[in-house]
Amino acid sequence: MRRRFLIGALVLVVCGAGWGLAAPVGNISSPRQTDIAARSPAFQAGVATHETRIESQTAPEFPSATEMSAQGEIEIPAPTRASFMATWDTASDAIGYLLDVSTNNSFSSYVKGYHDLDVGNVAGRVVTGLNPGTTYYYRVRAYNASGPGRYSDAMSVTTASTAGLIIHATFDSSITNNPNAAAIEAMINRSISIYESLFSDPITIEIRYRYSTTAPDGTPLPQGTLSQSDSVIYDIPWGVYFNALRADATTDNDILANSSLPGNALSANIKPKGPNGRAVGLDTPPTMFANGTVGNGGPYDGIVTLNSSFPLQFTRPIGANNFDAQNATEHEIDEVIAFASHADVSNLRVQDLFSWSSAGVRNITATGTRYFSINRGVTNIVNFNQNRSLDLGDWVSTACPQAHPYVQNAAGCRGQSSDVTATSPEGINLDVVGYDLVNAARAAVADFNNDGHPDYVLRNPGTRQTAIWYLNNNIYQSGALGPSIRAGWSLDGTADFNRDVHPDYALFNSATDRTAIWYMSGPTRIASAYGPTLPGGWDLVATADFNGNGYPDYVLYNASSRQTAIWYLNNNVYVGGGYGPTLPVNWSLMGVADFNRDGHRDYLLFNSSNHQTAIWYLSGRTLVRGAYGPTIPSGWALVATADFNSDGHPDYLLYNPASRQTAIAYLNNNVYVSAAFGPTLPAAWSLVGQ
Repeated sequence: MRRRFLIGALVLVVCGAGWGLAAPVGNISSPRQTDIAARSPAFQAGVATHETRIESQTAPEFPSATEMSAQGEIEIPAPTRASFMATWDTASDAIGYLLDVSTNNSFSSYVKGYHDLDVGNVAGRVVTGLNPGTTYYYRVRAYNASGPGRYSDAMSVTTASTAGLIIHATFDSSITNNPNAAAIEAMINRSISIYESLFSDPITIEIRYRYSTTAPDGTPLPQGTLSQSDSVIYDIPWGVYFNALRADATTDNDILANSSLPGNALSANIKPKGPNGRAVGLDTPPTMFANGTVGNGGPYDGIVTLNSSFPLQFTRPIGANNFDAQNATEHEIDEVIAFASHADVSNLRVQDLFSWSSAGVRNITATGTRYFSINRGVTNIVNFNQNRSLDLGDWVSTACPQAHPYVQNAAGCRGQSSDVTATSPEGINLDVVGYDLVNAARAAVADFNNDGHPDYVLRNPGTRQTAIWYLNNNIYQSGALGPSIRAGWSLDGTADFNRDVHPDYALFNSATDRTAIWYMSGPTRIASAYGPTLPGGWDLVATADFNGNGYPDYVLYNASSRQTAIWYLNNNVYVGGGYGPTLPVNWSLMGVADFNRDGHRDYLLFNSSNHQTAIWYLSGRTLVRGAYGPTIPSGWALVATADFNSDGHPDYLLYNPASRQTAIAYLNNNVYVSAAFGPTLPAAWSLVGQ
């Protein structure tokens, strides 16, 4: 079924109030790197080739002689910062279509390469190489043996306006000449949109995409290879890259990871991928040509090849006998932009900085246990593959079906899907090797001392200690240490689950999908119990009473589908549930509260790329309508909602991770009223994180 991403529920209520908060404003955008490949790179460039195999523990797999047949309706991706998908109704007698793209509806000029472009007999084409925040117009005309027909009506699309990462796709003729071209291109753009929504780095990454049985140089793909990537890799002196990586720390993951970096060089050089070097400010331009060789003037950072002789499906859900093309594409994008492991002591890759065998003990060899950790090996996020016949920079693979089919698993399985998310091992890995995750972290606030005012829950990502800061409106009164969160668990909500008038901690373990409740009396943990285990792919993001029975419920979120769900609980016991509304692309659910005071909990949404907020008014699990709230100042993030001034209206809690300052924006429903600074957090403590 064809689906479109819409924000139709958002009513255009713009609140252009002055905030009265002094906040530093920086230039977070940069020009696109259209000519960067013309320069001689400052470091020696080479080629790295990666292959993703099918899981060998299933029945033997051999490529078939034919590709999958055309896959019907395509799933329309949302526009990215540099592309959109043009679609049109087909004509019964057409043998092809000519596509025009312009920045004006009179078509007095055309985007380069998009004037009477013959796209073949397809119903859509991804238009690439565009500028962010720009409105484009497109039209097509069908042609047959008699020649071209009339132009279609002009259609308009606006590319994403937010600053941040851009992945510029170039489609090889093996895709554009394929009957499945529109579905393949749409799938690739959906993959790209994930990375652009996750990372704020102001760089452009150039990737060429292929759908073939051969590598870029024409040699056959090795037997059992589902996908392959060829990428530019640089030799950089240890100190140069190491210092750039340390200086690039912008997130809580980075701060924690920096504390676990080695004190001495582990090899003379370190070898990042080209985009990874640029993400930390180094001169590592694209240098790859279409045949997979590198040299001055090469326009690509890498080439991704999907093996067309395997049953790759371009839409979801994935059939039991097919492989997920989007999963494979994201795996190879990871390889082009960052992933690799050398697993010995000569010229390590960046991933090897976070390779451990036990707490405090590094392992950068291909023997023994090796796992990914960002806190000196204390927390095992995921095990590295140690089978040299597969890639040592990938995660270990188990027999199909895999309990955790992560994107970066060393081998793929039929019928399984996964995506890179901010909390997946891949997202955390990309964050700590130099990319900057968009801040969508949530704070925990609740009234722990029963004085009628919400309090802060602080977290120390190094020690995993929590603390309660008691507030009177925006004024700090006193504080107390709370319990430490166990490794592997995150604090994802606070609410009174056992109805003893004391807020409790709601915890989630993303590795096991288990939830737990820590029953509190003020800052003291007095008991605990497991809650329900979540389905794979879902995260716990909020807690609130949606069905009015007096017990808090779970709000779940699936980053792949952007779907939400409400699970009704009786204390820690699941009693029922159902789907809530699906979030628009680039928006995160930051909290729940009754903004219009109708007795129903509402969703508070935040777009961390443009700092816009919105409120979705719900009746139970049903979206009734939406309205924009105020835009958050640059440098600040919306991290929670609660009624701080006791006027009956929920307010916004803001956090500036650079200055560690907090602030409260007072609201009347969705309308900004005023703002005031809250207390500044001490070093090593955060409102968000583990």
